[in-house]
Amino acid sequence: MPMRHAYAVEVEWTGAGAEGTRTYRSYTRDHVIRIDGLPDILGSSDPTFRGDRSRHNPEQLLLASLAQCHMLSYLHQAASRGIVVTDYRDAASGTMETSGTGGRFTEAVLRPVVTITDASRAADALDAHAQANRDCFIASSVAFPVLHEPTIVVAGAVVAGGHAGGEH
Repeated sequence: MPMRHAYAVEVEWTGAGAEGTRTYRSYTRDHVIRIDGLPDILGSSDPTFRGDRSRHNPEQLLLASLAQCHMLSYLHQAASRGIVVTDYRDAASGTMETSGTGGRFTEAVLRPVVTITDASRAADALDAHAQANRDCFIASSVAFPVLHEPTIVVAGAVVAGGHAGGEH
C-alpha cells in the first residue's frame, strides 16, 4: 500500500492596491508564500507578465524545485553507493513557450557539478544521476523532459562529465 504525504502552503495576493483587478494594469502580481514555521517567500510573476523582478516567480520556483529534488536524490544515491561528495552546485535552466492560448515548460536542464573524493568512483558518481532522476518525486510529476548534464570533479579537476541519460 502506498504511503501518502501531505503538504500545505498558503498563498496570499498582496497586490490589489486601490482598484484590484479593474484592469490588467491596475494591480501588481505581488504575493506571499507562507509555509508554517518557515520564512515567507515573496513572489510575483515573471517581469514579462508585469511582475516584480526583485521577487521569486513561479517559473523560477519550479526550476528550483527540480534542481533541489535532484540534488537531494543524488546525495542519497551517493551515500548509498559509498561515494563521498564534498560539494554540489547546479546551474539549472528551463525553457517555457507561450502562445495566445497559454504556455508550458518544454524542458529543464540540470547542470550539477559534483565534487567527490575518489577519482576511481567517477563513473559510478556520474551514473548515480540517472537513478537520482528516477527517484526525484518532482521530476516524476512534470510533463516535460528533465535533462541532465553532470560534471564530476576530484581535487579541482574534471574527471567525468556529459549527459547522464536522466530524462523524464
